Amino acid sequence: MGVGIHVVAIALISLGMLQQVVIAEAQGRPKKPVWCEQLPRPEYSKLKRVPIADTWFEVYIVAPSVYAIYEPHQSEETIGYLILGNARALLFDTGMGIGDLKALTLKLSKLPIIVMNSHTHDDHVGNNWQFDTVYGMDTELTRHNAKGSKDDAQAEIAPGEICGSLPIGFDRGAYATRPWKVTKWLNDGDRIDLGGRTVEVIATPGHTPDAICLFDRANGLLFTGDTYYPGTIWLYRPETDLTAYGISVQRIAALRPQVKIVLGAHNVPVAPPSVLEDLAAAFAKVQAGQVQPKPAGVGKVIYQVGNISFLMRPPTDAR
Repeated sequence: MGVGIHVVAIALISLGMLQQVVIAEAQGRPKKPVWCEQLPRPEYSKLKRVPIADTWFEVYIVAPSVYAIYEPHQSEETIGYLILGNARALLFDTGMGIGDLKALTLKLSKLPIIVMNSHTHDDHVGNNWQFDTVYGMDTELTRHNAKGSKDDAQAEIAPGEICGSLPIGFDRGAYATRPWKVTKWLNDGDRIDLGGRTVEVIATPGHTPDAICLFDRANGLLFTGDTYYPGTIWLYRPETDLTAYGISVQRIAALRPQVKIVLGAHNVPVAPPSVLEDLAAAFAKVQAGQVQPKPAGVGKVIYQVGNISFLMRPPTDAR
């Protein structure tokens, strides 16, 4: 590191942070990624944290008998939810597959667990293989992704993607999204009885063809997966259908009067129900050509409407 860079660094960051960078360089460790410097997110200070021994996950109580399981050490900052009934629990998403999620859930509840995914991108299904009962949406994408993938998983641990340390014993070279077996196929409108608590499957295709929200109607809890989360929403993958997404966000916006809490799958677990209307209105403006995109890297642009933003393909490439 040259003298000029040192001067800039001292001007931009505290002495303590600079010392950490110097020590890391001396020990041959990579610098902390920029996104990691923004953690911990202040919203978590308002939530009740559950003490656990596991160093990969953090667990928070976000509603009665609902745990948010957060992975703050990987750039996706994925969040899964363990929803407890009287007879069964439902695990909505299983995250990256980096930490031992099954061992963690056994500490939180002894109930038999049903796994259901908000969609089957690798960062939401990584620990599916650990569980015997996995429900899936009856789509071709679900069937394809259930075969697993090494390339997608390896991209999640590339330089700059990890904040802090990986779990002890984690094998970088062998890391892959392992195949899993779907034990029951579901469709839009199906209900899952957990014993004294029922959750409803709401198909919200767009981000992916198999994207869903889960609605605990009795308690006003809407689990939105990647259809909504606090942060820039990714809508640029080949499997993304923008027309379908527009219909889906209008559908969940119509649920607004019945929703008390919105629970997304990345960054921060709790959002007010008003975001559903904001989301639908923002995307409608994008669809109507009322928002100018800003470049966001090769082949991507960002549309920003108030606090809502979408990462998409440029207009000539978008569907």
